Amino acid sequence: MKNYKITVNGNMYDVTVEECATQATSTPMASSISTSPVNQVTSPVAPALKTATPPTSTTTPVKPVATSATSGVQGTVKVNSPMPGKILNINVSVGQSVKKGEALVVLEAMKMENEIVAPVDGTVASVNVSVGISVEPGELLASLN
Repeated sequence: MKNYKITVNGNMYDVTVEECATQATSTPMASSISTSPVNQVTSPVAPALKTATPPTSTTTPVKPVATSATSGVQGTVKVNSPMPGKILNINVSVGQSVKKGEALVVLEAMKMENEIVAPVDGTVASVNVSVGISVEPGELLASLN
């Protein structure tokens, strides 16, 4: 029998492994394993990692201006992005009537296509994004009247 101390996700375990030989090969095989948790251990982060700061960029990325957005006109109902992602498709245009649940924008997030739908019946007052741009959670996608 061999005793090992193993740490998994910050939890330390005492592991006892019993060795036995098989007829086919001479390599030891674990026939019984018993584990018992030991006090939870939090491994300290290396000082070099604690003090390291990510490199900063001196340029700020510029988002392209949406070509279908009206100049400063916004509706009373705001449709915001629920998650970060990339705009794949815009299904509506300014002045178009939409029904509740109709897809306004297709947003790609985590390799999934998500339809952002109209929360109410109305008319599209503005489209504030364009295809290909990245958006953050809470960013205004469109507005309705």
